[in-house]
Amino acid sequence: MSYFFSFLMASILTALSYLLGSRLVTNGIATWKALVIGISVVSIGAITEALGAPIWLIILMPFPVGMYLLYLFLKKPFQTWLFTYLTTLFLYTVFHIIASYLFHFHSLIPAWKLS
Repeated sequence: MSYFFSFLMASILTALSYLLGSRLVTNGIATWKALVIGISVVSIGAITEALGAPIWLIILMPFPVGMYLLYLFLKKPFQTWLFTYLTTLFLYTVFHIIASYLFHFHSLIPAWKLS
């Protein structure tokens, strides 16, 4: 599987988790906003990995980006945002498990293949 396809798939699955998570809790964010979050989160993870950062930093870096963008786009009180983010993380985990099984990814950062 090419890196571009892996990146695209990871971005779409991440965006889908934000889109569905926001729609389950609130009226939801627009699809283009979910795509912005998905592409941003996957990009920061891929860039951090490409720079040779330690694994803990590669895992940590995408979280504040996704959290901030969701807060910015959602425009809801903190408690609503927090519940939406936790719902999104749950969905992301489900998608992660499915993608790991079907596409042999260790995570939804495209460069990380299962060993």
